[in-house]
Amino acid sequence: MAKLITGGNGLLGNAFKKTTPEALFPTRFQLDCSRKTHLEYYIEKNNIDTVIHLAAKVGGVKANTEQMFDFYHENSKMNNSMIEACIDRNVKKLVCCLSTCVYPDEQYVTYPLTEEQLHLGHPHESNFGYAYAKRMVDVQVRAARKQHGLKYITVIPNNLYGEHDNFDLENSHVLPALIRKIWEAKINNKKYFEVWGDGEVYREFTYAEDIAKAILFCLEKYDEELPINIGSTEEYLLKDVIMMIKKELNYDGEIVFDKTKPKGQIRKPCSNQKFLDLGWKKEWYTPLEKGLKNTCEWFIRNYPNVRGV
Repeated sequence: MAKLITGGNGLLGNAFKKTTPEALFPTRFQLDCSRKTHLEYYIEKNNIDTVIHLAAKVGGVKANTEQMFDFYHENSKMNNSMIEACIDRNVKKLVCCLSTCVYPDEQYVTYPLTEEQLHLGHPHESNFGYAYAKRMVDVQVRAARKQHGLKYITVIPNNLYGEHDNFDLENSHVLPALIRKIWEAKINNKKYFEVWGDGEVYREFTYAEDIAKAILFCLEKYDEELPINIGSTEEYLLKDVIMMIKKELNYDGEIVFDKTKPKGQIRKPCSNQKFLDLGWKKEWYTPLEKGLKNTCEWFIRNYPNVRGV
């Protein structure tokens, strides 16, 4: 029997290539996750019994704001096809990744965010297309468990970062976008670089390799219908993170905040207590300073031959 990991060329997929090199990592040209027939054929041909579904259309605030329908439509197609194919081909275990952005906006919840609050209200308006597509994965997986008795689960990482990230300024998440902006400002001798918003937002960040290990941990230890938060819960002010990256890249230019642009939710802290109760240890998470150092060093070594540049 074999393990299939979709989205193998992405940030988290590349982390899994280190932790789980024996798995199958088809490219999107080898396996179209939006087509159920392709998935069923691949699963049957390769005798797949476990699927870790990572493939998704993802991006930061800018991309989510400008491509609401695309984010909903493309992710829904992939998720619907994957879950149906796994049911029809009797895949024993399926892990689907959600995101902390699926949680309701701040007026509907109490912090820190716990798993049972997932459907208490609307997500933040800046990414509701993506958020609703991912929320429906929770509904589909719970329905599959109830109707078919399957051991399918959903996990909720938070903001991931690390080597092999997407550094496209139009579609990337906040950390890779900042790393690229600051590095290019440095090599082009610019005295400043621009950041959307005012920098006064708080985020939790988890190194991608930690999440790969956390998902494998859940694959062995977790079998409940509710999703489970698996990210590090230490919050960082974005302004402080920018200063860390400037230090790692040895750039002394100025930050110009464009306050006319959206900045997303002010904060969205999560509780990972349920995950810790499974046996995961807080000290197993990579400190942000160390993870940023690894990521920046990798970026410098590989620039400009990195994804999105």
